[in-house]
Amino acid sequence: MDRTLIILKPDAVQRGLTGKIISRFEDKGLQVVGMKFMKIPVELAEKHYAPHKGKPFYDGLLKYMTSSPVIVMALQGKGVVDIARKMMGATFGFKAEPGTIRGDYGVSASFNLIHGSDSPESAKTELAIWFKPEELVDYELAARAWVFD
Repeated sequence: MDRTLIILKPDAVQRGLTGKIISRFEDKGLQVVGMKFMKIPVELAEKHYAPHKGKPFYDGLLKYMTSSPVIVMALQGKGVVDIARKMMGATFGFKAEPGTIRGDYGVSASFNLIHGSDSPESAKTELAIWFKPEELVDYELAARAWVFD
């Protein structure tokens, strides 16, 4: 099974959308194997967003991501990175298709509700930033046989 990192960003928390978003992933058949509710320290945000350092939006991104609590999750499932990315929709809500998380809940060009790893490689790197190995729980999901063939 593959794993990916998902962050429900400050706007998702402040708008009370976290339960709805988590339910969408679980309804799809993806397995939550790690979860934290936290306010991101600046140093952790800098580490996660290091590839964007020097870009015009970097400072604003750090300010936004550290402004309010977030939910950080590790999801598991076959092809989970691609599945989660499709479920999230286009980066900005006003461009995202209806039926996607951003398409159903977002219109902003600045606040986009959710982060998801963009490749299996970045998922491994990002999961290691946010979770210690012992914080990710291996368990047999009873419905797995009915979800993945």
